[in-house]
Amino acid sequence: MAEKGTAVAAAGTGGGREEVCIHTRKIYSSCRDKDCIENLRFYPTQSGQAVLSTAQSIRGGSAELLYTFVDVEPVNFNRGFYTVDMRFFYRITLQVMNGGVRPTEVEGLAAFDKRVILFGSESNAKVFSSVPVTDGEDDALDLTANLPTAVVQAVDPLLLSANFAEPCPGVPQGVLSGVPAGILAAFNEPLILDEAQSRRVCVSLGQFSVVYLERDTQLRVPMYGYCVPEEECVIAGVVGGSSAEDPCALFEDVEFPVRDFFPPSAVNGEGCGCAR
Repeated sequence: MAEKGTAVAAAGTGGGREEVCIHTRKIYSSCRDKDCIENLRFYPTQSGQAVLSTAQSIRGGSAELLYTFVDVEPVNFNRGFYTVDMRFFYRITLQVMNGGVRPTEVEGLAAFDKRVILFGSESNAKVFSSVPVTDGEDDALDLTANLPTAVVQAVDPLLLSANFAEPCPGVPQGVLSGVPAGILAAFNEPLILDEAQSRRVCVSLGQFSVVYLERDTQLRVPMYGYCVPEEECVIAGVVGGSSAEDPCALFEDVEFPVRDFFPPSAVNGEGCGCAR
């Protein structure tokens, strides 16, 4: 349910508009990409390798973006510009044919490295905050420069192709290193990261992403008033007066998710406001 609110004029403004200062993050530059990533090395799980070792063909599959690690570094001799290094980690699920009628699903990992250069301005201020950090008193002091924050938005990629190869064209040979423990834990069993121990499979992905650099800043904006919520809070365990002890009665009060089945063609009665 969309949150509703009532605008209440700030005290002393008489319902008029005033200017106020807010602390927010300003986007200094951004870019979007449509990457066709060819011949990524597929690192299967142990059971997946047992299937691939005798497989005859790969019929298709899917890809899921698990996580993207991001690092920002200043560009030498080009003040105000920064490199944004990204490493995308994917869970790949392949449909492998082994002579039977039905394919066998095989899971594995693929990684993609990407670098862009964006403008993030300069700041010599050292920023400190009273926001508490868990166990922060034991952390080492951060004496680095005041870097901008890089934000990466991406959707799950399209699996364009998957095939056996000896080896994957343009892919360095050896063991995939630098895989964080959290990525390894996303799989139900160990991965074979040494390609010499597995049958080589190459996958190609289609990835859409948006990258931007932002900094904390203070802006002066017009203020129309305060936004006071109109909806009353629902007590946990009670929906529409129904007791949580009666799950069917609780479910009866849940509205049918029409938008999940029929996406709207406009937002708030207006068409797409995308840039053209």
